[in-house]
Amino acid sequence: MSRIKTFNLPDLGEGLTEGEILAWLVKVGDTIELNQPIVEVETAKAAVEIPAKWAGQVQAIHHPEGTTVEVGTPIIAIDTDPGAGPLETPSTTATPSGDLPTPSAASLAAVEVAPAEGMIEPGLIGGVAPGGRTAVLVGYGPRTTAAKRRPRKGAVPAQAVAAPAAPAGVDHGVVVGDKPAATSTIPAPQVHDRRGGASGGASGGAVLAKPPVRKLAKDLGVDLTTLTGSGPLGSITREDVQQAASGANVVVAEPIAATTKAPSFGTDREQRIPVKGVRKLTAENMSRSAFTAPHVTEFLTVDVTRAMKALDRLRGRREWRDVRVSPLLLVAKAVLLAVQRHPMVNSTWAGDEIVVKEYVNLGIAAATERGLIVPNVKDAGRLSLRELADALTDLVQTAKSGRTSPAAMSGGTLTITNVGVFGVDTGTPILPPGESAILAFGAVREMPWVHKGKVKVRQVTTLGLSFDHRIIDGELGSKFLRDVGDFLTDPEAALLAWT
Repeated sequence: MSRIKTFNLPDLGEGLTEGEILAWLVKVGDTIELNQPIVEVETAKAAVEIPAKWAGQVQAIHHPEGTTVEVGTPIIAIDTDPGAGPLETPSTTATPSGDLPTPSAASLAAVEVAPAEGMIEPGLIGGVAPGGRTAVLVGYGPRTTAAKRRPRKGAVPAQAVAAPAAPAGVDHGVVVGDKPAATSTIPAPQVHDRRGGASGGASGGAVLAKPPVRKLAKDLGVDLTTLTGSGPLGSITREDVQQAASGANVVVAEPIAATTKAPSFGTDREQRIPVKGVRKLTAENMSRSAFTAPHVTEFLTVDVTRAMKALDRLRGRREWRDVRVSPLLLVAKAVLLAVQRHPMVNSTWAGDEIVVKEYVNLGIAAATERGLIVPNVKDAGRLSLRELADALTDLVQTAKSGRTSPAAMSGGTLTITNVGVFGVDTGTPILPPGESAILAFGAVREMPWVHKGKVKVRQVTTLGLSFDHRIIDGELGSKFLRDVGDFLTDPEAALLAWT
C-alpha cells in the first residue's frame, strides 16, 4: 500500500461547494498526529479547522493561503510511514529528444489518493458515513459526484510544495497522461500557531495577527512584517492594517505652488473590497428575502424599569452570580412566551402551505470580524431561564471567537437583533430567509416618562418587529409585539399570568 496519501477538501456541510484556505497550521516536513488540526478553511458560513485523516509527515501542500478551492480538490499530501526510508521519485532529466522520461511503476505507486470507503476503519475521521459520503469534522465529506462549476477566470492550478526530504535535483511533477508535466513551486506557506503568530517562509520573525486580519492585509496589499501592532502582545489589528492601507496612497505634501492642483477623483482614491465568504452569503440572503417576502415593520416604546430591577435582583442571587445576565436574556424569554401565545409567528411560507413549527430555534444576530452571522439556540422554548442564559453566553462567545459552525447557523425559526449595543434606538430589520418574524431590540435609555400620573425619569427602550405579511397580518403582529412589551414592562406579573 502506498505511503503517500492525498487529503481532499471535504464537504463542510450545508451544501457548500468551495472554501478559502485561511491559514495552514502545519508546514512541509512537520510530523502530525491523527485528527490534529492542519488547516483553517473559511466557507460562506464559518471558519473551520479541519483535522488530519492520517498520522505521518507532511509531504506537500498543494494550495497557499488565500486560495479558494472546490470541495474534493487535493490540498495536502501526507507520508503515513516516514520511518520507512526515503521515497522513490521519478527523475526529471530530459532525454536527448527533449522529452521527459516516463515514470516507473514503482514511482507512480508512491502517490495515491484517499482510499476507497471500505478501506478506512469505521469510527475514524474519513470512515464510512450514511449516504456513501465520508465522515469529517463538520458535515459528511465530499460528494461522490464532481462539482459542476464554471472555471474561474484566469485560474491557474497551484502546484505542490516539494518536500524537504526529497533528494537534490528531483522535480516533483504532476503526472498528466503518460508524462510528468513541468511544475513550478509555490512559496512555503505561513504557519500559524494558536496565538495568531506565524513561522516559516522567508520571514525573519513571528507576526502576531488573526487569520481575518491576515486576509484583510492580503486583500489590501499590506505587508504585515512592516507594521507595528497596537493589539495585545503587539498583535496587529484590523485598524493597523486599514491605517496602513489608507496611508499607502498619501502623497507627501510639496511646497505650495503658485497654482493649486485640482483634486483627483480616480481609482487611486478608491478601495475595492472583494465580496466573498460571509459577506457574500449575507448579501444574497438579504436580497432574496427583501424582494420575496412582503415586509411590514411595527414599533413599540416601553418602560423597562421594572425589568432592569428584576435583572439586578437576579444577579444578586447566589446561584446566578457566575452567570452572564443581560437585558437580551429577558427579551429572549419574552419572545419565547409570546410565541406560545401566538404560534403562527413561528412559521415558514412554503408556497401552497404555511408550516407552523412547534419548536423555536431562536436566532441571535451577531456582528463579527467576518461579517454578520445569525447562530441560533436550538429548541430554546424548552430551556429554563438559567439554561437559556448559558446558551446565549456560549453562542455569543463562540461567534466572537469566529468558531461558529455551519450547523449552528442553520434551521433558525425566529430571530432577535440587538441593535441597542451600538447605541441605536431601533431599526427595520430584514427577515432571514425562511423566517416570518425578526425583532429589533433598541438601546435602554433614561428618559422622562409618565408613571402613575407624574413625569419621572424611567428606563425606556423601543422594539421594532418586522414580519412577513403573507403569514402575519397587522392584528397578529401587533398582539405579538404588545405581549413582548408587556413582559418587559412587568416580567413578574407576565410570568404569573401566562405560565
